[in-house]
Amino acid sequence: MELISIFLIATGLSVDSFAASVCSGLAIKGIRFLQAVKIAFFLALFQGGMPVIGWFIGWEINEFIKDFDHWIAFILLAGLGSKMIYESLTQQEEDCSFNPLKLTVLIGISIATSIDALVIGFSMALIDVIIWWPAVIIGVVTFIASMLGMLLGKKIGSQTSKRFEVFGGIVLILIGLRILIEHLLF
Repeated sequence: MELISIFLIATGLSVDSFAASVCSGLAIKGIRFLQAVKIAFFLALFQGGMPVIGWFIGWEINEFIKDFDHWIAFILLAGLGSKMIYESLTQQEEDCSFNPLKLTVLIGISIATSIDALVIGFSMALIDVIIWWPAVIIGVVTFIASMLGMLLGKKIGSQTSKRFEVFGGIVLILIGLRILIEHLLF
């Protein structure tokens, strides 16, 4: 998998963390740098770790589904992308009244925003991508997006984060389509 594709996937995956970070920035008035780092670290850790877990699952069953793995990867990526677009267009204004510095809340947010990354890791195993560098890139991009989301949360509001979710969904759909076309044509 090309580096640009990995960065695009990482960007698409980081959108949920960005949106959660915007709410975190809105919820914590006067958020301090180390508080933002703590939240961004957890989001990045889970976002980078979940693809590894998904990859190991996919690697174990890859032999059984190798004849149609590109279809599964396409369906999963297109489904995730479509879900992101649908949710961004249909969800009401998000409630940002929570305390993301509370450990249980932070872990809950981290898991909720990284479930999609589990599926990405599974898909990468199906197309024989070694997961280590993509996982690191996904974690780093998520950390940066999360920091930006918190620090800019008070200025941009949730409407802008919805546009990012639509963009992230489109990117995932296009990458899934590219995987399918490459496997069907080559």
